[in-house]
Amino acid sequence: MNDRPAVLEIEGLNVELSISGRWVPALNQVNLAIHRGEALGLIGESGSGKSLTALSVPGLLPANARVTGGSIRLMGEELLGKTEQELNKLRSRSVALVFQNPTSYLNPVLTIGQQIAEIFEVSPELLGPARMSRREQRRLAREKAVEYLRLVKTPDPERIVRQYPFELSGGMQQRTVIAMGLVRRPHLVIADEITTALDVTVQAQILALLAELRRSIDMTLLLITHDMGIIAQLADSVAVMYSGSVIEYADARSLFRTPKHPYAKALLEAVPTLQSGDTIFRPIPGGIPAITDPPPGCRYHPRCSHAFAPCSVTVPAPVLPEAGRVVACHLYSAAS
Repeated sequence: MNDRPAVLEIEGLNVELSISGRWVPALNQVNLAIHRGEALGLIGESGSGKSLTALSVPGLLPANARVTGGSIRLMGEELLGKTEQELNKLRSRSVALVFQNPTSYLNPVLTIGQQIAEIFEVSPELLGPARMSRREQRRLAREKAVEYLRLVKTPDPERIVRQYPFELSGGMQQRTVIAMGLVRRPHLVIADEITTALDVTVQAQILALLAELRRSIDMTLLLITHDMGIIAQLADSVAVMYSGSVIEYADARSLFRTPKHPYAKALLEAVPTLQSGDTIFRPIPGGIPAITDPPPGCRYHPRCSHAFAPCSVTVPAPVLPEAGRVVACHLYSAAS
């Protein structure tokens, strides 16, 4: 058990989406916890609810979504029910979000230095408590921009601050966005598929950077991905999501060694492997069900090779088959 203070606690989170004039459940009783300095990985196929869970934290759900129950606490403070003004303060100071396409989040007509400096213009207290002239403020903001670019291992940051986003590679743009997110030293960094658009070499560099930042500044990370390799490299604990629910929760080492839920096992087996020079693929048959028409009982049962009678009738309740692990599966239910 992690004895460090909890940064993020999500309990019983329910979210609905408005689709074709009716509200349908999209997240069902999601429970997560991340402690200071920890990296929690959210894993699952597209449509499993990973990003919707993450966007619920800073209150950035789409217009057709609503929270219908549960609790989200950041550093012990309840976030649900806050006003938009209060959430704006939270977003600017306590939570940093980094998404997969950095080009979409950088202004093409401002230099990198100008974009980082804007943060200090909005919050001059980050430059120090003393009052200073506008000229001095700009000078210090530029120095800080270089400092944070250096923090994320940007080569030649003094040159980069003078460049525009289109002059940088995708990996350099992603480093810039990460640097901008870290300026306020947020309590929580949410990284949503941040290496998806990068080639494998740059992806490895960004993952190494995140690992280094965890060590150097004690960064707390919510990592959203469908890549089991990224989870293995960065995550301390893992929540496996399927069709809006967490179906297995465990520390990363245990999950990779002995996955319990059939879906978690299938995800690991779906990772391509080499055997006698040939690449072996073991795809999971079928697909994630539409939330507008989910199957009865366990939503995974139509794809599950271990399904038996209760699976098509009753939604499995989360159980604790061993210390530190939660599994929602009838195979581990005492009632089964």
